[in-house]
Amino acid sequence: MKQAILLYNPQAGRGRVAHKLEEIIEIFAEAGYYMRAVEIRFDGNPFDGYEDVDLAVVAGGDGTLNYIVNAMMRRGLHLTLGILPAGTANDFAGALGMSNNLLRAARQIAYGTAEPIDCGCVEQMNHPDVPAIYFVNIFSFGIFTTTSQHTPEELKHIMGRAAYMVEGLKELKKLHGIPLTITSEGEAFYYPTLMGLVFNGETAGRMPLARMASLRDGVFDCLFLRKRETAFQSACDMLLYVIGIRTSAVKYLRTRELILMSPTREATDVDGQSGGRFPMRVSCMQGALNIVCPHDN
Repeated sequence: MKQAILLYNPQAGRGRVAHKLEEIIEIFAEAGYYMRAVEIRFDGNPFDGYEDVDLAVVAGGDGTLNYIVNAMMRRGLHLTLGILPAGTANDFAGALGMSNNLLRAARQIAYGTAEPIDCGCVEQMNHPDVPAIYFVNIFSFGIFTTTSQHTPEELKHIMGRAAYMVEGLKELKKLHGIPLTITSEGEAFYYPTLMGLVFNGETAGRMPLARMASLRDGVFDCLFLRKRETAFQSACDMLLYVIGIRTSAVKYLRTRELILMSPTREATDVDGQSGGRFPMRVSCMQGALNIVCPHDN
């Protein structure tokens, strides 16, 4: 019988995973797995003692998945992962095609097929001793992009994704541009940026901003919103892009690697977690993760 672990965040998604543990384990047992449920403590490496399992299923949101992927990569493990979407936004699980129904998603994993999936890597260039940070869905900086880090879990439990909007409104008071030099494919250019989004996945907060993105193509889809004179102008620029109207204030590019440099100490974000400080190199690691994807049937 194949060995599996279910790494679950008891706080994610109003704690709904804990109520489904027995049913989830039974689904995997029917598919030939002996599964052990392990609660994620976030104060150690969750793979201690489970380095050789055939399958590691992660139940939580994008932040939980980010923690697990970083723990695995830093241990040098190359385990097969399954994603149970149990968080607030579940952007990465959505890009994989996972069902939002936990039991249906469990069956998708139990009978799915493992595929090589891209992973992003962030390196702080002035601090080579600092470990690289990995992300699966999005690296971002600027207005609204660190909102998920500051949104209380209690508010997410009450309001769901609307909690991000409430917290994001507070950031309007801190509206400012970032003097940014971007190097891509050997070409450097200056861009005064209000917000930067580097997509491995397709969505941010389930908003489809990177419609051409793929988890398997080895490149990022990047959006940089230029700082305008007023917040209203910048908001209009982004709204036009969202509804499909191109504007010169939104720069779009596809690349395997970015070098981002700024004289300011801006906070950055990877999948809802802290992403380090500029200057940094952001690179796409094609096929670095082995993740179970659902069949069409």
